[in-house]
Amino acid sequence: VFWLPAGLKRSDFSVLTSPLVLYPFDSSQMKPNEGQELENHTLLTEFVLSGLSSYPELQYLLFFTFCLIYTFTITGNLLIFLVTLHPSLHTPMYFFLRVLSFLDISTASIVVPKMLVNFQSEDRKISYVGCATQLYFVIFLGATECYILAAMAYDRYMAICHPLRYAIIMNRRASLFLVLLSYCSGNVVSMVQTAWVFTLPFCGPAKINYFFCDIPPLLMLSCTDTSLYEKQIFTATVLVIFTPFYLILVSYACIVSSILKISSAEGRCKTFSTCSSHLLVVTLYYGSGTLIYLRPKSSNSQDTKKVLSLMYTAIIPTLNPLIYSLRNKEVKAAISRILTDLRKI
Repeated sequence: VFWLPAGLKRSDFSVLTSPLVLYPFDSSQMKPNEGQELENHTLLTEFVLSGLSSYPELQYLLFFTFCLIYTFTITGNLLIFLVTLHPSLHTPMYFFLRVLSFLDISTASIVVPKMLVNFQSEDRKISYVGCATQLYFVIFLGATECYILAAMAYDRYMAICHPLRYAIIMNRRASLFLVLLSYCSGNVVSMVQTAWVFTLPFCGPAKINYFFCDIPPLLMLSCTDTSLYEKQIFTATVLVIFTPFYLILVSYACIVSSILKISSAEGRCKTFSTCSSHLLVVTLYYGSGTLIYLRPKSSNSQDTKKVLSLMYTAIIPTLNPLIYSLRNKEVKAAISRILTDLRKI
C-alpha cells in the first residue's frame, strides 16, 4: 500500500514508475552546447577506418597503385641513405638528407601498409591503443621533419652566407645537436597532442572517415565541445609549422641577398641550384600540413583532407629521393661511382 500525496492520481504514479527507455546517441545528429559535456557516452575499444574510397571497384586499383608508390618510397630513400654514406658526401647537408630519408621511410611505413591491408579486407578495424600509437608516430615524425627542414635551411644559409666559417660552425657535433633537438621537440609535441586527443570522450559510431588515425577525423567523433582543443591545435600548428617556416624564410632571404651579390650569372645559378630542391620540398610539405591542421574542423570536405594527407604521408616521401637526386650533381656523381664499382665486382 502506497501513500499518495493529495492531488496525485494512481495513473500519474504509474507514469513515474514505467520503465525508462534509452535511445542510442547519434553523434551525427546531436552535438552538445558550448561548455557542456555528455555524461553518458559509449566507451570505444576500437575504431573502423573507412579508407580512401567507398567504391569497391576501385580497391584493387588503389592497392596496386599505392603498393607501387610504397615500393618506390622504400627503394628511393634507401638508395639516398646509402649513397650519402659515400666518403665524398660526408657534409652536414647530406647528413640531414640521410635523416630526412629515414623519416620518410618511417612515415610511409606507419601509414601505407595498414592502408594496403584495408584495401583487400572488409575488416578495417584498428584497436584503441593501435590508433593512439599510429597517431603518436604520425605527429612525431611529421613534427620532426618540419624541424629537420628548418635545420637544412640553416645549413644552406651558413654554407652560402658564411662560407669561411661554415666548416667550424656546422661541424659534426652541431649537426648532431640540431637533429637531436628536432627529435626531442617532435616527441614532446606528439606526446602532448596524442594525450590530449585521447582524453576526449568518443561516441559511436566509431567509424573514422580517413585512411589512418589523425587529429581532424578523431575530433569529429568526439561527443563533447572541442573548441578549446581547436585553439590548442592552432597554437601547436604555429609552433610546429609556422615557426620553422618563418626561420626558413629568413634563411632564404639572406641567401637570396648573398646570391644577388655574385657577379657572374653562372655562379648565381649554381648557388641557387643547391637550394631549389629544398625549397620545393618545403613548399609541398608545409603547404599540405598547414591546410590540414590550421583548421582541423573546417568546412573543407574529408576527401580534400584525405588528398592533402596523402601528400605528406605517401607522395612526398616518394618524391624526395627524385627531387634531391635528379637536381643534385654530387648525388648523381656518387650514384654513378657506386654503380661503376658494383659492375667491377
